[in-house]
Amino acid sequence: MSLPLPHEARVRVRVRRALFGTLVVLTTVLAGLAMADILRTNGMSNLEAAMLALFVILFVNVALSFWTSIFGFWVRMRGGDHLALTRTLAGDHDPSPLPARTAIVMPVYNEDPGRVMAGLEATYRSLEATGFLRDFDFFVLSDTTDPDVWVEEELAFTRLRHAVSDPSRLFYRKRRENLERKAGNISDFCAEWGPKYRYMIVFDADSVMTGEALVKLVRLAERNPDVGIIQAPPVPVNRQTLFGRLQQFGVRAYGPIFLSGLNYWQAGEGNYWGHNAIIRIQPFVEHCKLPKLPGKEPLGGSILSHDFVEAALMRRAGYRVFLADDLEGSYEESPPTLIDYAARDRRWCQGNLQHARLLGFPGLNRVNRLHLLMGVMAYVNSPIWMLLLLLATLEAFRHLFVGHEYFAPQPSLFPMWEISIVWKAIPLYLVVMGMLFVPKILSFFVHLRQRGMIARFGGTLRFGISIVLEAFFSILLAPVMAVLQTRFVITTLLGKSIVWNSQERGDTMTPWGVAARRHGGTTLLGIAWGIATWSYVPELFWWLTPVTAGLVLAIPLSVLSSKVSLGRKAAELGLLLIPEEIDPPPVLRTLHERLAEHGYERVGDGLALVLDDPRVRAVHLSLLPAA
Repeated sequence: MSLPLPHEARVRVRVRRALFGTLVVLTTVLAGLAMADILRTNGMSNLEAAMLALFVILFVNVALSFWTSIFGFWVRMRGGDHLALTRTLAGDHDPSPLPARTAIVMPVYNEDPGRVMAGLEATYRSLEATGFLRDFDFFVLSDTTDPDVWVEEELAFTRLRHAVSDPSRLFYRKRRENLERKAGNISDFCAEWGPKYRYMIVFDADSVMTGEALVKLVRLAERNPDVGIIQAPPVPVNRQTLFGRLQQFGVRAYGPIFLSGLNYWQAGEGNYWGHNAIIRIQPFVEHCKLPKLPGKEPLGGSILSHDFVEAALMRRAGYRVFLADDLEGSYEESPPTLIDYAARDRRWCQGNLQHARLLGFPGLNRVNRLHLLMGVMAYVNSPIWMLLLLLATLEAFRHLFVGHEYFAPQPSLFPMWEISIVWKAIPLYLVVMGMLFVPKILSFFVHLRQRGMIARFGGTLRFGISIVLEAFFSILLAPVMAVLQTRFVITTLLGKSIVWNSQERGDTMTPWGVAARRHGGTTLLGIAWGIATWSYVPELFWWLTPVTAGLVLAIPLSVLSSKVSLGRKAAELGLLLIPEEIDPPPVLRTLHERLAEHGYERVGDGLALVLDDPRVRAVHLSLLPAA
């Protein structure tokens, strides 16, 4: 059962949210009024009225992100949040034994066994160095359907058990049926082994965590018995492609102030991201069973994006959910290319759109409903943005061919002269752009304030250039992602469900032919849009240049950003570097060493190997589940 927050803390949280909400609403209202003033200058048409509504919807997300970053900047500059969960720890190092056992669980589905086991070994050895290994067990929970990968998993797991000091702490389980995907895999673990542990720390196949972070998570959960989930923010690492470097630099450079701001206003009603988090098993089993949505997939049936819903159900049961924004030592790997990123985004899109059906679910906390709504809008905003731009283009053409109505809306002896709106539009445009890019500048000052941190990004000059470079690519890639997400939303609403495949974990490169097939329509859209506006309304052409340029360049952007050579060239120049690359922590050095040593080569025909090799057959039979 949950413990009530101290009265003073509850008041602080309410004040924070009231201030945050007021600023978001006030900013949105002012921007909406400014946009309305622009649109009604020469009389507002029906198209312009629709544009105003879409603009306001989109601006809410801009205001939420902006003020979250502003609050995070303030928290970081003043040295932290007084209500942060990590403040409950007595000190950096507590030698006392851990009073509870914890399972580290890694669900896998047709993943590269070499990367999976190397990551587990790195985490194991880091945990062993803390002296608290005895309080943790490791579980590889396989839902793999490829028989060759299954055999590789078994051999790689056996090799890992031979490499570590205490193989009895490592367990492998292969499910007979892949029911309910990852959520079902975790649920199956909780039913079979959950009663033996108080906590589980959920990993993804590319997760790596330091022993210190794991121990801190357990101590935080022990010090706060009313907390059901603690999310450790994962830092993306290890990517060598240009696209991967852009992603991991953006998260590492700008993420700290955003996460601090997020934790500042959500407090104990945070979210769960599905991995790199500690979960209190008993309330999770009792209260976090996912509901089945009525109807068929893609919007019905099993919930794909389970993590947001599980956090909401944990809060409904009275347990708090925290984002430990200042906890270090949590890592993951991002997709290496734009196409791989889009493939992952397609899965998330379908899962998040399902959340719209849970907004009225009984008993949920208001903040958790907001999280679900934000997850939905993260994808719905893209078609709204594209529709807004389309309406703006149609309005320009309407104005071109119909012309200004000098005696509207009623006949008059005196004409209503057309007034230029450019000088009204420019300030609003600059305000919106500023709200999008000011957080990047504030992040620069936060890192500059930390002794030695800028040097770990390559130095002040290179860090500044990296911010400009990342912002430039973000502008070009934004319309490409908007087109992709618009397609995802439309196909999902039309009833097309996804095939859930494993994520690409290595540094693959995109061939020109693949990019042409995936982005050909996007390129044609950009060319047609650009030619039409240049030919008939050239003043609109220049306003749309950042959008049409990204669309036209979609194919070369996708191919060139996937190149490892360009990513390495940027690193040689000291650009897009992150601290974990310049000075890798021991856990990442161990990961790199293990991958370099063997990498667990492919075995080929797994079934033939089991039948022909007695050693492999013995390993396979020993790891089969009991009848």
